[in-house]
Parts: sequence; structure tokens; C-alpha cells
Amino acid sequence: MAEAHQAVAFQFTVTPEGIDLQLSHQALSEIYLSGVRSWKKRIIRIKNNVISGVYPASPSSWLFVVIAILATMYTRSDPSMGLIMTPLIQMSTQCQAVVSAVLFSTMLWLMLIFTMRLCLKQLLSYHRWMFEQHGKMSTTTKIWVALVRIFSGRKPLLYSYQGSLPNLPVPAIKDTVKRYLESVRPLMNDAEYKRMTNLATEFESSLGNRLQWYLKLKSLWASNYVSDWWEEYVYLRGRGPIMVNSNYYGMDFLYVTPTPIQAARAGNCIHAFFLYRRKLNKEELKPSRIPGTVIPLCAAQCERIFNTARIPGEETDTVQHWQDSDYIVVYHRGRYFRLRVYQAGRLLSPREIEFQIQRILDDTTPPSQGEAKLGALTAGDRISWAKARAKFFSSGVNKRSLDCIERAAFFVTLDDEEHSMMGEDSAECLDRYAKSLLHGKCYDRWFDKSFSVVYYKNGKSGINAEHSWADAPVVAHVWEYTLAVDSFQLGYNEEGHCKGEVDSSLPRPQKLSWEITPECEEQISQSLAVAQALADDVDFHVFSFRDFGKGKIKKCRVSPDGFIQMALQLAYYRNRGTFCLTYEASMTRLFREGRTETVRSCTNESSAFVQPADVCRRLFRAASEKHQHLYRMAMTGGGIDRHLFCLYVVSKYLGVDSPFLNEVLSEPWRLSTSQTPVQQVELFDMVNHSEYISCGGGFGPVADDGYGVSYMFLGENIINLHISCKHSCPETDAHKFGGQIRKALHDLLKLLSPNLKESNKTDEGRPEVKKDK
Repeated sequence: MAEAHQAVAFQFTVTPEGIDLQLSHQALSEIYLSGVRSWKKRIIRIKNNVISGVYPASPSSWLFVVIAILATMYTRSDPSMGLIMTPLIQMSTQCQAVVSAVLFSTMLWLMLIFTMRLCLKQLLSYHRWMFEQHGKMSTTTKIWVALVRIFSGRKPLLYSYQGSLPNLPVPAIKDTVKRYLESVRPLMNDAEYKRMTNLATEFESSLGNRLQWYLKLKSLWASNYVSDWWEEYVYLRGRGPIMVNSNYYGMDFLYVTPTPIQAARAGNCIHAFFLYRRKLNKEELKPSRIPGTVIPLCAAQCERIFNTARIPGEETDTVQHWQDSDYIVVYHRGRYFRLRVYQAGRLLSPREIEFQIQRILDDTTPPSQGEAKLGALTAGDRISWAKARAKFFSSGVNKRSLDCIERAAFFVTLDDEEHSMMGEDSAECLDRYAKSLLHGKCYDRWFDKSFSVVYYKNGKSGINAEHSWADAPVVAHVWEYTLAVDSFQLGYNEEGHCKGEVDSSLPRPQKLSWEITPECEEQISQSLAVAQALADDVDFHVFSFRDFGKGKIKKCRVSPDGFIQMALQLAYYRNRGTFCLTYEASMTRLFREGRTETVRSCTNESSAFVQPADVCRRLFRAASEKHQHLYRMAMTGGGIDRHLFCLYVVSKYLGVDSPFLNEVLSEPWRLSTSQTPVQQVELFDMVNHSEYISCGGGFGPVADDGYGVSYMFLGENIINLHISCKHSCPETDAHKFGGQIRKALHDLLKLLSPNLKESNKTDEGRPEVKKDK
């Protein structure tokens, strides 16, 4: 094949005169420079491992300890109590003393590191600070904060805290069962609740203790007793489509488009992604922390952001991560292209990437037979994709092309559609934009990649991420960085093109080749039919609520998150006339390898507040405070659902059946919610450029008869909400539910602050923007 010949560094021909060797100096040079780059990365990785390995000390502190110990020799004192002067064979007395001192100093240094790390781990296990009243810090917590600062050392790398983070604790069975029964009380009548109480009591007194013993045993040797099982059984063993059901999306800026040129936007953003990856590889990114504190969060999920793909299997999928990749794969009009972003060991400039992207856009080569809708395999059922992969993509040109996609740094789609939020019907525009990012045409995204970036014809962009390898805040972090670098650091020239010069000798992007048989085409069509039916069923509504934001909410002395959650409970009750099991995602990254925990937002207190015809301020505050308490409990390892989930997994391993756990794990989450955090506010100049605000992101509904709600607080005056449900359920309507949420938000604000004016109606907080740039 032509593309195979381009990769060969030398060719030879056997002639009567001997072997005629033909070297390609350019190819050999590329191989050499690629090797140099690879070794540089290895050296950086080793250096960072050493620095993080001795944290919170520094490697230079070893020399200080050695010099201090050697200095004691001149005072004729022996701090090692005889160990320093231990005689060594075939050495002079002075040499023996020096070598012994160095060895003793090293041992002392390692013991100090171990002690400091143990102290820091114990300090980070203290969580009482989270339960203290806002603005009123106890003396104990003040001392604790000072000690954390002292033991945290200076200038930690991204992974420096990993060895000092505490392990996720296993809650007591009786505490979890008690909290569970309390959480389901508003969802059951007296007879149902009595029956569930009996099941829970029987489980707690018999099988529960046996299962708990295995979990405690696992927690002794595993960094996290939940995360590996959560990834395996919740994500990777799911056999249904991951499109809509698992993958999620993130949107572009709400009010501006930095450039209307598709290739230029892709050039800047792709370059920014690789700048982020360079910082990630060098561990130059600042460790994530609880906002406004010195408390670090686990960074383990960052390791698989790039060069990662989900590989389908008949029983379970796997997540495959490669150490490096110097290219991306680009999809455009049914063709797949391999685009190298490194030339002669250097990262291509934004202008050069734009040039290469434009080459792809201008390429008129038609897709090969069966290639155009090949991506539908990743959107359909996992078993069908696994069988097709084994049968049609396990050898030859198909395997080489598939390997190219899966090993790429990430996936890029150049979409022919245009999306904007500034049209005549902005609500409809946002809804179409969200659905496009969530599922597209069902074949123009590669849903198995860790993330796929979409660039639309008018310069808008967005991201679609696979969920098994990490949670949304990790993807949001790299997306925030990319948007900020694109607009505020790289920028564009007056014509809207990327800045810089172009090396016109760059090799053209390489079109991937495929040999798709009619049988494989049939399988692609079947997967596409499944995916298309799922996509058509999704009902989406996205809106920007600008009547007020967290600024007014905080003036009412209420948590903004608690305010939104109570509004959702009120809206759902008015919409359906009942309560439902409600899921709010909370992180557990205060612990090593932590991922998420569930906050059950529907409580006795929230139902007591919602049910009366006239809402009551006192009942609202009780419900909001209860929600905040549950959120803090979830963050600090006192949640319900992950513990019960792991007990269920152990029961399946042991082959025992638990009616209690079976019922708990089968309950549907009819209201699944999540808050999208703004993590890097320092990257955005919201004072001088208030129009550069993100639209957030969202996900599909978890239950067929339920809603998925994602929300994001922007500045002090805007709340963006993303609502999803299914057309096939007659009881759900995304637009109607959005209207109920709007009304609930207004009603709660009037309840808490009846004298507070809501004068800034639909345009409050909206920056003055004439048009998309």
C-alpha cells in the first residue's frame, strides 16, 4: 500500500551485482528525532517520579542531611550511636567514616520522608473542617491548616500528593443501612417501608457482616476499595450503546466564536491540547485542590486523558492507554485521516496545523467502500462491535487503520453543520447544538476514544468524552485550558487565521485505508440503526437562566447547590405529582484514586418542604442544610451507594443472593443531576471579557422515564441548565420540565428574600455582545 511505503526508511533490491541499498535520509532523520523525543520524555518521567517519590521533601534535602551528618564527624560526636564508624573492609579509616556517614544520612533522610508523608496523610484524613459553619473556623481547624501548609512542602508537582492521600474508608454496615432507610422513606408508603426495613435488618444481622469482612480485607491492600470495581462493572461491562447512555459532552463559549474559520479554530485548539499534554507529561500542571483551600485532590484520572481508547469485548470492554502518540485522527465527510502534529521533533505551530486541516477540508477523495459510516460500530451495542472487531479488524489493512485511530492522542471531527447560540430562536439553537455534541449523526464521532473534539463549519466547537476512564471534572479541566489558551494566548490575525508561518513542505495528512466487506457493511448498518433509534429518542432542552444567579442566592445565606437541588425537587413534584430517587454526583477525590459518590437529594426534609401548597422558609432551610450535610458526608467517605454497590459485587463473587441488595441496586434514578464546576477561573478575564463564558455540558437520561439535569453557575448572575429525557416516555418533556425549573427558581428566591427585587429579567448578567465574532 502507498502509505506503507512512505513509512519505510530504506529499500533494497537484489541484483546480479549484489544488493542495491537505497536509504531515505529524511525517514532516518525522522526516526532519530522521534527517538530523541521519546528518550527526553522518559528522562522527564524518571525525574518527576523521583521528585514525587520523595515528596514532601526535595531531592536536594538529601545533600543537606549528608552535610549535617558529616559535619558532626569534626566535632567527634556520633549521632548514629556507633553505626557511622562501622568498619568497612579494604577501606581507610577516613574513607570508612565518610561512606558510613553517607549511608546513615540516606537512611535517616528516607525515614524523615516516610514520617513527613505519614503525618501529611494523617492530616489529610481530617475532614471536620468541612462540617463547620461557613466563615467560622475553629481553633483546631486553624492549627490543622497551618500544619498542612508546613507538611505540604514547596512547589508540588501534579502527582506529588498521591502517596500522601488517605485511602477511602469502609463505612460501618449499620451506618450505611440506617442512612439508606432514611433516604428511601419519602419514596415509600408505610407497608413498603416496613418491608424494606425488615429486609435491611435481616441483611445487617446476617450476610452483611460477612460481605463487610471481605471489603475491609480489600481496603487493606487496595488503594481504593471502590474505583476498580466501579470502572469494571458500571462502565466496562455495560453491553448497551455508550453513546447517549454513558458518554457526555461539553460546549463552546456561549456568546462568542473566536474565529469563523473552521480550520483556524481547529489549528489553535489542537495546538492548545498538545500544550496541555506537554504540561501533563512534565507534571507542570498545578495539583487540583478544593477551591479556596490547600486541600489536594487525587490526580490519578489525569494519567489517561490522552492516547487512550476503550476496546470492545464480548463480556467486558477494556481501557487501553499508550505512553505517547505524535498524531491525531481526523474525520471529514466519511474519510479518516492521520495527521501528525510533530515534525522533526517539534510541535507544529497553530498556523501549520490549520494548514494541514485545510488540506483535509479541500481533499475531494471519496470515502472507500463502507468507510463513511464505520464509526457507527462504536455507537451501537458493544457485543456486536466486539464480534465485528474480532472478525473484520484483527488483521491486515483494517487492523492497521483501527490501531491508528485507537492509538491517536485524541479524535477530531470536522463537521459540515453550523451551530450558533445567537440566532433568532436561541433556545432551539442550543438544543440542536447539544444533541449534535451528544450523538452527532451516530457515525461521525469515535465514541470509544477518551475524548473526541468537534469543529463546526462556522468555527464553533465542542467535546464528547467517554466516561469509563475518568469523570467530567477531569475533561472539563483540559477543555477550560484549551478554550482559554485558544482565545487569550494564541489568538488570531485580522483575517481570522492562526498566527505564525507555515512550512509548506509538511507531508500531507495520510488517508487511512479500509477493506470493508459486504458482511461488515451489514453489521455497520445494524449498529447504525440501533444508534439512530436511540439518538432520535433523546429529547433535549438547554437554556441559560439569567434572571439571577449564585450572587443573589448567597445573599440569602443559602448554598447555591442546595438551592438548585431543592428547586429540582419542587419542579419534579409539580411536574409528576410524586417524589423520585434522585442522584447527584459528588466527588471522592479527597481520597486516593477516588471517583464519585451519590448524594441522595430526595430526603424527608425536602419532601416535607415540597409537599405543602404554600412553601415554607423554615422547611426549605432545613431541607437545604440536610442536603449540604449529605453532600459533605459523600465527599468524606460516608456515602451510601458505593458501599452498597461493593457489597453487592462481593455477594456475586461469593455466589450468594441478597434480596436486600438486589432491590437496592435495581432502583431507577429517575432524576439524575450533576453540577459542572468552573475550576480555572484565573484563566479567564471575566472583568474585561465577560462574554467569554462557557455554556457547560450535559448527558443523556439515566432512566427511560426520567430526566438528566446538568447545571453550571457562571459568574454571579447566570445559571446554565441542560435537561434530557426520552420522547418515548409520555410522562417526560424536557421543555416542560425546564419551565417548571424556571418557576421553581423564582418561587424559592421570593420565599427566601421577598423584598429582593428581580428587576434584571432575561438579560441580567448577559454581557453586551453585538454578534458572534
